[in-house]
Amino acid sequence: MRTKFFVANWKMHKTVKEASLFFQDFIPLTKGINDREIGIAPTFVCLETAEKALKNTNIKLCAQNVFYEKKGAYTGEISPIMLKDLNVEYVIIGHSERRKYFYETDEVINRKIKACIDENLNVIFCIGETIEERQSNKTFDILKRQIEKGLEGIANPEAIVLAYEPVWAIGTGIVASQAQIEQAHAFIRSQLKKFYPDKADRIRILYGGSVSPENIYSIMNTENVDGVLVGGASLDPVKFAKIVNYEKQKPLKEES
Repeated sequence: MRTKFFVANWKMHKTVKEASLFFQDFIPLTKGINDREIGIAPTFVCLETAEKALKNTNIKLCAQNVFYEKKGAYTGEISPIMLKDLNVEYVIIGHSERRKYFYETDEVINRKIKACIDENLNVIFCIGETIEERQSNKTFDILKRQIEKGLEGIANPEAIVLAYEPVWAIGTGIVASQAQIEQAHAFIRSQLKKFYPDKADRIRILYGGSVSPENIYSIMNTENVDGVLVGGASLDPVKFAKIVNYEKQKPLKEES
């Protein structure tokens, strides 16, 4: 049985003060929830504040990015060792925004994943296709390449969580249909079985892309969906708490 995982990716939002206010509201809303994992990935400047706020809670501290060297003359970068020192447990790697705006290649992403695993940091490995790639029927080709290149040389997948994020659904308000999500996640699972025949069924696959309290119930009731990676809706403590408590968001049946 794979433990459900709900991750907030704040991206470039929230000052230290705003982060503190978020935790004041969010922590009580999720207190006592122990049958699923919750993760929050604030900006680097908010990591220390988050680490202090999340002590003695059931919420995992996550980071949005990392560099693949332990130390050195790499101005502006953050090493796995620095994240480990702040009690970060998960690192988001390969997000489409990192690929698009910062030109991260599959090879760079692979090096980052290896660097995290070397320091016993868990990885949330993001993959997904653009709208042009989907319309050209290249979705599976893209996912296959990203998985093969990203996981190349990684023999032990226990520290890996996959996150399928169709680029065309991120921040657009457009959510992939249940059929599209199920098809993509099933394909990802089949590819993982090629790499890790005995362990693939234990690897969690999250969905990301305009996740909200309104659509979370249907997303979580899709085959092979083990959780979600949430952007905009995670900035609101009440909305994100509703997403974590997705069972309570079940739509009411229409009266006949």
